[in-house]
Amino acid sequence: MQAAQDRQKSYADQKRKLMEFEVGDRVMLKKCYTDELLVMPLKGIHIDDKLQFVEEPVEIIEREIKRLKQSRLPLVKVRWNSRRGPEFTWEREDSFKQKYLQLFTNWASSSTTRS
Repeated sequence: MQAAQDRQKSYADQKRKLMEFEVGDRVMLKKCYTDELLVMPLKGIHIDDKLQFVEEPVEIIEREIKRLKQSRLPLVKVRWNSRRGPEFTWEREDSFKQKYLQLFTNWASSSTTRS
């Protein structure tokens, strides 16, 4: 087994070239083959300064009041723009409203037209 690995390594090493680059050098990137089903559209994507995908809420789908023993907790069902496709989560209305007030103004106007 070791002999076969060594032989394969020697074949690969013959084709490899030691390459060193400096800042500012221009290089040609290798061709990348991808699965078309995994390609993510770039439209509507937001990336922060650390180059991480920022998921943002798109709309409020539904409202619900969770009844606890001593209190009631208003919740909203939110649709997010996720890199995996649409995702939905239930969020506390009060804390969510502080961050994304514009979604509530859209919800109020659309909920009156739905009635």
